[in-house]
Amino acid sequence: MFEGTTNRDIVVIGGSSGATAPLKVLLGHLPAGFPAAVFIAMHVPARGTGILSMVAASVSQLPVQQAEDGMPIEPGNVYLAVPDRHLIVEEGRIRLGNGPRENLARPAIDALFRSAAVAYGPRVIGVILSGMLSDGAAGMEAIKRCGGVAVVQDPSDAIADEMPTNALRATNVDVTAPAARLGDVLSDLTREPAGWPRPAPADIRLEVAIAAGERADSQVMRSIADPVPLSCPSCGGVMSAIRESRPLRFRCQVGHAMNADVLAQQQEGAVDEAMRVAFRLMGERAELVARLAVENRDAGRVAIADAYDIRAREYRRYTDVLREAVMASMVHLPEAGTSPDPAALPPAEYSL
Repeated sequence: MFEGTTNRDIVVIGGSSGATAPLKVLLGHLPAGFPAAVFIAMHVPARGTGILSMVAASVSQLPVQQAEDGMPIEPGNVYLAVPDRHLIVEEGRIRLGNGPRENLARPAIDALFRSAAVAYGPRVIGVILSGMLSDGAAGMEAIKRCGGVAVVQDPSDAIADEMPTNALRATNVDVTAPAARLGDVLSDLTREPAGWPRPAPADIRLEVAIAAGERADSQVMRSIADPVPLSCPSCGGVMSAIRESRPLRFRCQVGHAMNADVLAQQQEGAVDEAMRVAFRLMGERAELVARLAVENRDAGRVAIADAYDIRAREYRRYTDVLREAVMASMVHLPEAGTSPDPAALPPAEYSL
């Protein structure tokens, strides 16, 4: 399959919040006989299946199927990532990986993009659509390092502009266009010859192997990253900063990967929760000590009662400080009715 091909014939697409509409528009503009295989990774719930029917309805002129482990890759076909597995492109076939989550997502866009870059190098076209945070930015940078082409939805055209914007910051993007033009852009790019193949860098190969499920411990991590005093929100393990990464990224000893913005969001949530717990406990402590003061004063133990009064006032001052901190943190919570990026939420059940 694809023997002797010199054109760009592998298209990988990633999106999250707000990506459904541009994906439908893009796919609707792909012609019958489209000469490339298309792979799509979206942040979907662990049991989500609606994307299959949506994509099939958008591209009636091309075969659409959910990816299966070992499935051969054929041009003109659209392959969808399945829930809770990384979609990995190997030469001539598909592999479903059970490696650790990246940016709290599996399937992760970065894992798909890196695997395509390793397998097909300059024949790959990466596409980033609307979404929050920065999944896909590191994968797009890997595509460029391996000679592929980077295409990004115009951030001003995206419902959620963070993923397109972060991709633009991470690497030299070749084409930025609104969703209505992306299908035509892909048709044009697939008619152009690909560049000369080049060896995939060892660090990209290693991260593809981790996504596939190979072992990732501290010794493995040392080859691509340096330990930092940060803990993994998913498992509590020590995290390491990936060297010379764009954007700034981390992996733990288990292999969980997080971009800096995802890690910061997770830490913010943990800090907010800790403040709320401390506020509740400090208020309860102030109430208990105040009651002890009353009890001891009624019993004639004035000195002890005065000591308890002093401690109660201190606890109330601490409670006031914590109340202000909690109220300030609530200012940054999403407005009612908005939905956070699924990639930024922990899974309902613990899983690597």
